[in-house]
Amino acid sequence: MNVLIVEDNKELAVEVYDFLCNAGYICKIANNCADALEEFGSNDYDVMLLDLGLPDGDGFEVLQTIRKTKSKIAVIVLTARGELDDRINGLHLGADDYLTKPFALTELAARLFAVIRRIHGFTLNNLSIHGFLLQLQDYKVSFNEVPLSLTKKEFDIFQYLVLNKNRVITRLQLTEHIWGDILEINSDSNFIDVHVRNLRKKLDKHTAIDWFETVRNVGYRINE
Repeated sequence: MNVLIVEDNKELAVEVYDFLCNAGYICKIANNCADALEEFGSNDYDVMLLDLGLPDGDGFEVLQTIRKTKSKIAVIVLTARGELDDRINGLHLGADDYLTKPFALTELAARLFAVIRRIHGFTLNNLSIHGFLLQLQDYKVSFNEVPLSLTKKEFDIFQYLVLNKNRVITRLQLTEHIWGDILEINSDSNFIDVHVRNLRKKLDKHTAIDWFETVRNVGYRINE
């Protein structure tokens, strides 16, 4: 998942960034309101981790602006402002969770994964589709209890398409979510297709995969 970390404390921002990147997330840092809104407007993020005390404004202003766009991005407020009124205000403005500083990175990871589960409508840490079982936190895939050997990128692609089943996902969306927007300039190359082709070969060894659709000149869709 793509995560935007909005935090003006650079040491904390880097600490959260490193921790989440090691956990498999694609992350980017914004240090103020203006940069946060610019990133939000130009890239497709799944979750925003939002500090409130920013140098050029209040994080609640960012939250209000985001919710006016009807975006489905999840927002977890991370702040030293733990007063009851602030927590209630944040939730009323559309925050999905509220975590006060100081916090344990492991708790942040657990809350982040819980928010992602709610967004995509599953309750456990596993996803199933057409006989395949994806264990999201262990990066494992099996078919009728027979394990598959997927690379990290193949697993990420499969996971993202399953989470967005019945929707067409463009090659650019896959680029941003699996590799990060740093590779946007190469979005017309065939590296996405190569990984998808290899993934298909591995899935096809176990069952017919006519539900794994290529939408010509656009991208891919997994149909339930």
